[in-house]
Amino acid sequence: MSAYVPAMTFHPQPQPGTPTPWAFPAPTRGRLANGLTVLHCDRPGQQLVAVEVLLDAPLAAEPAGLDGVAGILARAFTAGTDTLTAEEYAGELERAGATLDAHADHLGIRLALEVPASRLERGLNLLADALRAPALPADEIERLVANRLDEIVHEQANPARRAAKALYAELFDAADRLSRPRGGTAETVKPIDRAAVRAFYTAHVRPATATAVVVGDLTGVDLPALLEATLGGWTGESAEPSVPAPVTADDTARVIIVDRPGSVQTQLLIGRIGPDRHDPAWPAQTLGTYCLGGTLTSRLDRVLREEKGYTYGVRSFAQPLRSAADGSGRALLAISGSVDTASTAPALADTWTILRTLAAEGLTDGEREEAVQFLVGVAPLKYETAGSVAGTLADQVEQQLPDDFQAEVYRQLAELDTAAATAAVVGGFQPDRLVTVLVGDAAVIADPVKELGIGEVSVVSS
Repeated sequence: MSAYVPAMTFHPQPQPGTPTPWAFPAPTRGRLANGLTVLHCDRPGQQLVAVEVLLDAPLAAEPAGLDGVAGILARAFTAGTDTLTAEEYAGELERAGATLDAHADHLGIRLALEVPASRLERGLNLLADALRAPALPADEIERLVANRLDEIVHEQANPARRAAKALYAELFDAADRLSRPRGGTAETVKPIDRAAVRAFYTAHVRPATATAVVVGDLTGVDLPALLEATLGGWTGESAEPSVPAPVTADDTARVIIVDRPGSVQTQLLIGRIGPDRHDPAWPAQTLGTYCLGGTLTSRLDRVLREEKGYTYGVRSFAQPLRSAADGSGRALLAISGSVDTASTAPALADTWTILRTLAAEGLTDGEREEAVQFLVGVAPLKYETAGSVAGTLADQVEQQLPDDFQAEVYRQLAELDTAAATAAVVGGFQPDRLVTVLVGDAAVIADPVKELGIGEVSVVSS
């Protein structure tokens, strides 16, 4: 029998080339004549330019009894200007191929514009008009308030949002804005009207305390001149930037059950406060937290999902709260997930066992290596778009971090050893310093949870 001769010609399989060195982009700083600070990164090939404007309008500055006014103002920036109605403004954005979003958080209000590079000037003019002279029409404010009130009803029905609300209220003093929902409650949102929104705008929105971040393909663009001709037309009084208050919290171990009779699942949120990005331990904490619960192969998921089948997934994370350059900021360290009602106490017992075992035995070199390969290896893909780079640069500005912060974090992640990651995660997730919130059927879960001895148990209505 003659040898088989293939009918097709097979070409050699392509081989990977030498990896190109990568580092998080370094921005260039500047300042406009009106006092607006500017950071920009030229990213050749990124034809969708991202612009983020950070306004020094923190939630802590909201007037007493008007929690949520910052959020209403943020949404109202796209509700027209002194020359355009809300519908006309939306139409102009669409014709420019642009999107403009805004939101309010504890450190301030952020506006995010994305626009094709070929229409950058047009997009910047629309952004400048929104900042310079928002119409803030009474009917639009009423609509936004009504929408927010509807959202609050839905948030109360969402177990994850309800758990977060309860945890923040437990950790922080009632006088601290951190203890209350970012978007306000029904009681504080209902009184918000055009006058309140206008007053908050007048008091806090000015270029002297704001920063603009511009990222994208800026080839052939005289950016300083373009920004002066657009955002440079926004004026306002000079002022000193706000100073965030130190973050303090009561993380005495305890359990709060938010009762939802008949619930077939229990939402878990377990947390305390720990170091934020100003702390030298942040890179090690990032690495250790990822090993604990950052992926499907992490310790929490391996036990609670793969071995026991309690859940579809449990995650651990560190979320910066209020940050300040003097190091007084803190981050929320938390474990979040949901389990079926009958498995609530067993899942909590296994979680505490995982944490205690971690403290006794530490992470393995394999866990550390896998985490580094992902956290560092995925970074070039994570920051492939102009929007992702702009968002991270804006985070750095908001949290008063140096411009090379993110690049330095990746460098340290690659060099950290297993012992450092272990020390950070063990120090952060101390089993006897965790506040546990459970949103579920108290009649079923309360007694088994009390028997675990992980803190005093109290039940509140949903």
